[in-house]
Amino acid sequence: MTNAADSDLARLRALVRTFVDERDWDQFHTPKNLACALSVEAAELLEHFQWLQHGRIEELGADKLVQVRHEMADVLVYLVRLADKLEVDLFAAVQEKMVLNREKYPAEQVRGDARKYHEYKK
Repeated sequence: MTNAADSDLARLRALVRTFVDERDWDQFHTPKNLACALSVEAAELLEHFQWLQHGRIEELGADKLVQVRHEMADVLVYLVRLADKLEVDLFAAVQEKMVLNREKYPAEQVRGDARKYHEYKK
């Protein structure tokens, strides 16, 4: 059974595939190149928050928020493309990872605690 989130990801994948195919860019989209590009785009996203005191939405302003939104889109595009090239079902991967995260971070033990799983007492 396909749910809405999975369907939305499939539509994004198709949109990105079409964009890439129209430009004959698949030849450049090795998993290594896509992972590098993803990292660069994530850094560009981070740059908008670098000197803000807290990084809250109020500190960004309308113009900066548009730029942040575009960087977020770039990150997502490269992630979707990388998943496509590696034949990873992102929706299934997130579901699987959430199960693992629930085991690492039991809500009753970590509620309100931002430490890594190895830093809190079990």
